[in-house]
Amino acid sequence: MTETMNIIIPEGQQEGTVSTIGTWLKKPGDTVAANEPVVELETDKVNTEIAAPMAGILDAILKEEGEEVQPGDILGRISADGPKAQAPSEAAPQVVLPVQTPAQMEVQTHDGDRSSLLSPSVRRLFSEHGLDRSQIMGTGKGGRITYNDVQQYLASPKSAVKAEPKPATRPTNGTIPSRMVPHTSMRRRIADHMVESLMRVAPHVTSIFEMDMSAIMADRKKQKPLFAARGVHLTYTAYFVAASVAACDAVPEVNSRFHEHAVEIFEDVNVGVGTALGDKGLVVPVIHRAQQMNLLGIAEKLQDLTERARHNNMVPSDMQNGTFTISNHGVSGSLIAAPIIINQPQSAILGVGKMQKRIMVVEVNGQDATVIKPMCYVTLSIDHRLLDAYQTNKFLSKFVEVIENWT
Repeated sequence: MTETMNIIIPEGQQEGTVSTIGTWLKKPGDTVAANEPVVELETDKVNTEIAAPMAGILDAILKEEGEEVQPGDILGRISADGPKAQAPSEAAPQVVLPVQTPAQMEVQTHDGDRSSLLSPSVRRLFSEHGLDRSQIMGTGKGGRITYNDVQQYLASPKSAVKAEPKPATRPTNGTIPSRMVPHTSMRRRIADHMVESLMRVAPHVTSIFEMDMSAIMADRKKQKPLFAARGVHLTYTAYFVAASVAACDAVPEVNSRFHEHAVEIFEDVNVGVGTALGDKGLVVPVIHRAQQMNLLGIAEKLQDLTERARHNNMVPSDMQNGTFTISNHGVSGSLIAAPIIINQPQSAILGVGKMQKRIMVVEVNGQDATVIKPMCYVTLSIDHRLLDAYQTNKFLSKFVEVIENWT
């Protein structure tokens, strides 16, 4: 009896995202090796490749490119002998394969040719940036070019001239010249998610406070060398995460989810931190159970997630089950962003703007005096279905209090 195995999406891997079949790397009848990538899966946050559970022949493709899929769906079937005409057997073993990122899995190439077959994610980078394959040294088996090879090349100074996208220019016909740059899967999903959150789900309201950064600036200056000695880079975002935990403890309704019949208030504070990926969009890696961590633990986890996000080494679980999100948009120069779109199905999102030295009026010995302080604006955009001004301002008051009185 011919051995047959089904290729399925692992349960729990794509929670909270829409998954689609990106590209089949093999066609029916092709020979595949065990653990060789056979299909690329696209979500709104990461692209992953699913590998063959056994060596044999790709017997059937059951989900077509562009088709939406869910965890547990059978994508295709591999048999030891070759293609079969019958429908997939219920008795066929259900092999749950680990989903791997493009940086973890590389498509095999022909002997001696490092670019004869590239993964879809690598081909997309070549196309988007107009790259010359001869300029990139492959570090994969047999000299093939991996996703990380391309990302590292793009980050290097020598790529500046060649990394400019080269989409075709449209005919003008007397109108303004323009270029059509196709949306990436990530950009399409982000667009859908933002429209859904703002226009069809949650009425957004934003409150704005200002905050003195003096205390955490002094503490960071003192703590930074100690953290560095342990291999951890201490950022201001780590303080914002810690202060958010304290504020969520003071106002638990912010750390919640709206249901038609009730408000679900979470015990764990799982803080997502928006991380920009240049022109390609952003991802929101999650610090799970942040309420159990001290500042060192938060900074260490934040560093790990941020580095892996920027090198496309995230796995779906890194971005699941967030209950509250921080957008530190000030790192790119923004003073105020309102409203910042809520990351559904959460109830609120915190925004922290750029720090500026400003002249402030304070009372000294009963007299008004002007001093220069490092200030920034902080906002909370809320789902007005379950949060009102009272909870919003109470949260921000606690957040600012923790930052301004950090010891």
